[in-house]
Amino acid sequence: MAFTELGPLWLTIKLAVITTCLLLLIGTPIAWWLATTRMKVKPLVEALVALPIVLPPTVMGFYLLILLSPQGTLGSFWVDVTGHALTFNFIGLVVASVLYSFPFVVQPLQSAFESVGRDLMEAAHTLGAKPVDAFFSVAVPMAKRGYLTAIVLGFSHTLGEFGVVLMIGGNIPGETRLISIAIYDHVESLEYSQAHTLSLILLSFAFTSMLMMYIINHRSRS
Repeated sequence: MAFTELGPLWLTIKLAVITTCLLLLIGTPIAWWLATTRMKVKPLVEALVALPIVLPPTVMGFYLLILLSPQGTLGSFWVDVTGHALTFNFIGLVVASVLYSFPFVVQPLQSAFESVGRDLMEAAHTLGAKPVDAFFSVAVPMAKRGYLTAIVLGFSHTLGEFGVVLMIGGNIPGETRLISIAIYDHVESLEYSQAHTLSLILLSFAFTSMLMMYIINHRSRS
């Protein structure tokens, strides 16, 4: 692989790592609330969480571009605070990636928390554990398979983003040019050999990640 291709590769990995970590921090309390709440607004929140799965990336990218632009609500606030725009830079890619990959982390965590059940949590409470202690000592360890699935899906999904990141970040070398965008550039230039090499890297990583996730999950059940 040419040295020039390492930039998009490492930038994509950096984006996926940061996005996955943020999604775990943000998604855990939301998934726990969805798994335990009996409020009537739960279906509405679940629909909002799942929306990026069915929404075309170009549609989501378009509205995020409006929201994050210097004239948008969030974008103008960011410019006032930092003096820099959210669009066409790495921070904007992180924000867009978090929103686009949100359901791929929240939904596995919600399913894992739902499988814990109320009995174990109530038992921990009767033994004197506070809600936060019971959550970290009972719910989180029992949801480890859900966390593994969330990490793999969130990370892998971020690696393969194209439409949303292209609209928000553009194609700036060293700043927003991710591996999916580099593949597209090579195809447009009829450089199929380079496109094949980068595509094979993503394909191999995605397959290996999913394979390891299923192997670990099957072993933990036995």
